[in-house]
Amino acid sequence: MSKVLVPFATGFEEIEALTIVDILRRADIGVVIAGLDKKQVVGAHGVKVQSEAHIKDLKSEDFDMIVLPGGLPGATNLQKDEAVQKLLKDFDAQNKYIGAICAAPIALQSAGVLKETYTCYPSFEANIREEGYSAEKNVVSDKNVITSRGPATAMEFALSIVAKLCGDEKSAEIKNQLLL
Repeated sequence: MSKVLVPFATGFEEIEALTIVDILRRADIGVVIAGLDKKQVVGAHGVKVQSEAHIKDLKSEDFDMIVLPGGLPGATNLQKDEAVQKLLKDFDAQNKYIGAICAAPIALQSAGVLKETYTCYPSFEANIREEGYSAEKNVVSDKNVITSRGPATAMEFALSIVAKLCGDEKSAEIKNQLLL
């Protein structure tokens, strides 16, 4: 069974974060929700989520992928967190999958793991880098990095992660169950 780390920072985008966790768990992928500094993490719209672990206690060797939800200030909190930045570098050095949606590619850029092409929330590329930004696709894969645009693309993003970790057939099965 694949195992994915999803760090939740204060100000995370609830639709993105919870959609990712939900769809990955539907695909029987192990998911660990890790808080940056508190057990209870509050999203950008006031939704409170109980984390299952503290980010500083986790190692990249125990996971197949790390996925960062967006939202503000969640994404910038991920960008500034030393443990998250170290984990991103470790995942990349081990050529493991890295995912980020919405504003979260800013954390990948800071860690130096964002590849040549990516997508993010429209207009937020000005905070990341203009070069390599793709506005045409909802989900962009470049080497071991998968990025997506925002809340409305969260299901497509999560299903692309399922496809990477479990195959296209499993992704199609979950998609059908979701009536997409």
